[in-house]
Formats: sequence, structure tokens, C-alpha cells
Amino acid sequence: MIRLICTLVAVLMPLKALAIEIQEVTSPGGITAWLVEEDSIPFTALDIRFSGGANEEPLNQRGVTYLMMGLLEEGSADLDSQGFAEAAETLAARMSFDANNDSVSVGISFLTENRDASIALLRDALTDPTFDQAAVERVRDQVLAGLAAAARDPQEIASKTFAGLSFPGHPYGMPLEGTPETVSALTIADLRAAHARALTRDQVQVGVTGDITAEELGPLLDTLLGGLPATGDEPAPMVKTMLDGGVTVMDFPSPQSVVLFGQDGIAFEDPDYFAAFVLNHILGGSGFASRLMTEVREKRGLTYGIGTYLAPRDLTNQILGQFSSSNDKAAEAIEIVRTVWKEVSEGGVTQEQLDAAKTYLTGAYPLRFDGNSRIASILVGMQATGLPIDYIIDRNDKIDAVTLEDVRRVAARILKPEALHFVVVGQPEGLTTGSF
Repeated sequence: MIRLICTLVAVLMPLKALAIEIQEVTSPGGITAWLVEEDSIPFTALDIRFSGGANEEPLNQRGVTYLMMGLLEEGSADLDSQGFAEAAETLAARMSFDANNDSVSVGISFLTENRDASIALLRDALTDPTFDQAAVERVRDQVLAGLAAAARDPQEIASKTFAGLSFPGHPYGMPLEGTPETVSALTIADLRAAHARALTRDQVQVGVTGDITAEELGPLLDTLLGGLPATGDEPAPMVKTMLDGGVTVMDFPSPQSVVLFGQDGIAFEDPDYFAAFVLNHILGGSGFASRLMTEVREKRGLTYGIGTYLAPRDLTNQILGQFSSSNDKAAEAIEIVRTVWKEVSEGGVTQEQLDAAKTYLTGAYPLRFDGNSRIASILVGMQATGLPIDYIIDRNDKIDAVTLEDVRRVAARILKPEALHFVVVGQPEGLTTGSF
């Protein structure tokens, strides 16, 4: 079944426009994908996302999904790790395998002349991984080395601490890669169970861009994904943030302190999300015009950069931000962040700031459509967040529709300066855990 949906004209570079026509394609076996045909280059990109991810793994096996996805290109069917790599290189096929808490993802780009062989190679990786013991131990050692490096990285320490305080006893509160203890204990049986749990047809979203027609794509989807299990586990339940306002200091010998801060956020499906999105750009979005950048860097020179972002996840939502500052100025910078948070929450946004934010956000959006792989990823992201297929047409209208009254109302609703928690990794002067 093929349903022609919409056309987007996106300016990808000065004086050049690309018309993007999205089709919804359903394979004979019932697998759905969103497709943008582009036959000017004999090249196709697929982006595949399976919902659920590492949130579905047992806590005592934390890291099993991450390790499993890292092993999918380390041997499949009758190929060992070297044979798989050589086959992909011969075909000029680029593959990626990734895991995060909410999903696992797979990407492939291939030449049209090598389409069938490339898809067959990826199919074997997805449906028939070998999990050879030697490859498991080698990749496990790489993960353990990464965990050891992260334990010495102040940014990683801040992220791990903030997550652990926010979500104790939940996968969100533990490193995606696991801990040395959990990773060391993982067995091949654990990896096979994680594979069966994470890659199922009922959880898949597919985005495709390039030199392939809808008629060709349908059978390809069944060839590639039809051998996966039909269903997986029930979705994990929503989780609440367990973090109150305050400061947590992690001693780390460094002339600078890394500061990660945040509070509860807003869900993507919330009617106020677009107003919150514009609000965040004004508060701490990209560039040098945000309120936090102006107050913390430009006026006082307390940091080289500071930013905030909305972090809507499948099971919870936060507003997060970060900066680095010298140890003798970290406390002052934190106080300025609190002050700006309070001012904005009390209506301190002007029409001029709103207009500038909307101009930037609407102008930058078309530049995201800058290649087959990127477009395929956008199509998958739209499906994963439940957006309609014509979203790309209406998205900028939703931004333009945000009013000053909307922004001020949402600021009062979601910005809670008393709820801000700051994790500080360094040796900040005048700051101790619990201080506020």
C-alpha cells in the first residue's frame, strides 16, 4: 500500500531548493516505512529505529543492550568479524548500530547497484548474529576501557551523578554502557535474550531516502526485517524525577568546575511544547543571544559558554543545561542562572526576544534536510515521536503561532527556580553539597 502524503520545499543551500515528497509504504508483510525518493544519485539510506531500547533490560544486566548492538557487526551467519567488515567494504556499504535508553537504531547507506547484497548483509547482522566468544570478549574489553575513562572525565562524572540522583533504581539513572560489575558478568545467553527483546517488528520505525521506488521498497522491508520476532515486551512504565532543588558537589582536582543543572520538563505531546521550545531558545538556546549566555558570559565573563535544552524522553521529561567555570566563579555563575530562571519564569521575556527566536528557529529548520542519511533519520524521528507525516509542512507554522502570552504562561508553568538542581564536579569555592 502506498499513500502519497506531502511535499516540502526546503532550502538546503543558498539559491538551491530540494522538493521532498514523503510517501508511506507498507510492505506485503505489514512493515511500514516513510520514503523520500531521490534518484539523482544512485545511492540510498535507511534509518531503522526499534522503540524500547535499554529501558527494557534488567538492572543487574545493565549494559547488555549496548554491548549487544556493538556486536551486530562482529560476525553473522557464516561470516566472522573480519569477513563481515570486508564484505561491507567491498559493497561500499556503510552501517551503524547504536543503542540508547529509549531505542536501538540501525543505519545503512548503499549504492543502488549493490542494493540486494547490502540488504542481505544487514539482514544477517540483524537476524543471525553469531555472538562469537572471542568477539564478545574483545568488545566487552572496549566497553570496560570506556567506563574506566569515563570515571576520570568530569563531564561524564557530572552526567552520571545527575542521572543517578534523578532516577535512582531505574535504567535512566545508570550509565547506558553499564557498570564494570554488570558488564563483566554478561553472558552470551544474556546477549541473545537482549537481541530477541530489542529487535522486534512491532517496535520498528523506518525512514528511507534515495534511489529506490515505493514498489521496490515494500519487498525489501520484508527481506530485511521479516525474519525478526513479531512482538517484544510490554513498554516500560513512566518514571518520575526524584530530584529536588539544591547543589551536589563532587570533588575533582581541576582548576575548573563542570556544572550540570536541570529540573522537570515537558512532554513532546504536551499542547504547550512548541511554546516551551521557543521559550528554551530564549532562555538558553544556541548562539550568543540567549538570556543565560548574555548574563553569564557576555556581561560577567563567568564561562565560555552555557546552554539549555528540552529533554523529552519516552518515560520522563527534563529541562537540562550545563556550563564550565573556574572554581572561584562557579558559585556566582550558579546564582546568576537561578536569577535568570526566576526572571524568565515571572514573565521576563520581551516581544523582541520572541520575534528573534522565531526567526532563527524557522529559518534554521530547512537546513536540517541536508542529505539522504539525515532525511531518513528525520523521517524515523517523526514516526518515533508520533508526529503526522505532514508535520514538516506545518512545523514552522506552529513556531510562528506562538505568542508572547503563550511564552510567558508556559514560563510560569514549567520554570521552577526553586526546583533547579546543580551537580558541580570540581573544587568550587563557597559551594558544598546541599547548599542553595
